[in-house]
Amino acid sequence: MNSPSKLPSMRLFTFAAPSRFYGLSGALIPWFWVAAIALSIAGLYIGFFVAPTDATQGESYRIIFIHVPAAWMSMLLYLVMAFWAGIGWAFKARLASMVARSIAPTGAMFTFVALWTGAFWGKPTWGTWWVWDARLTSELILLFLYLGYIALVEAIDDTRRADNAGALVAIIGAINVPIIYFSVKWWNTLHQGATISMTAAPKMASTMLTAMLLMTLAFWAYAFAVVFTRTRAVILERERDAAWVGEQLKEGAR
Repeated sequence: MNSPSKLPSMRLFTFAAPSRFYGLSGALIPWFWVAAIALSIAGLYIGFFVAPTDATQGESYRIIFIHVPAAWMSMLLYLVMAFWAGIGWAFKARLASMVARSIAPTGAMFTFVALWTGAFWGKPTWGTWWVWDARLTSELILLFLYLGYIALVEAIDDTRRADNAGALVAIIGAINVPIIYFSVKWWNTLHQGATISMTAAPKMASTMLTAMLLMTLAFWAYAFAVVFTRTRAVILERERDAAWVGEQLKEGAR
């Protein structure tokens, strides 16, 4: 009989095994896709058809319902990627390194979307597509960090060495995330300050805030769905010699 002191640890690491995570993620992915689609439809409808026109920026401000959640996700996913890469490096946890690899392309995509939509927002607001503003420049550096991590882990044939090298890059690069976040406070930039703060009331109408939060949740659900799907593919590739993988493939072929 297991002692009570071991039970919490067993629950905590139950899905740390690739085989168990593979089954759990397969069950969750369809629900995340449903949530992502439903939340996106609701968020885009409220943001583009219900939210009022901004008194200063007119209709062009509506790009924020995609731009701001994408920017949030770009920073958050990098920190999550660095965390799991560090766990994989420190504890030789295979699944953690797989998850870190799977997060990188999605994080890079959100960073690109943030930069791209920011350019469309900047043109009518600032009169130019791009300026070497502190926040824009640090966000661009974030994209290069994502791409550098992806290129590095793919360039090294030995899986363990690739994971360790990628973890080092990810952890060092994490210092750029607070620079992005605080850049509008530390430097005199064109980019506006935070619209939503944990310590102050929102500076926007309730419908605008609702649309932004719905889109943020939609991006969260999308990230879970895509990262879990990619992680499952990485697991099958790395664990292809394990007996349980052969059983999974046979079941999938039926």
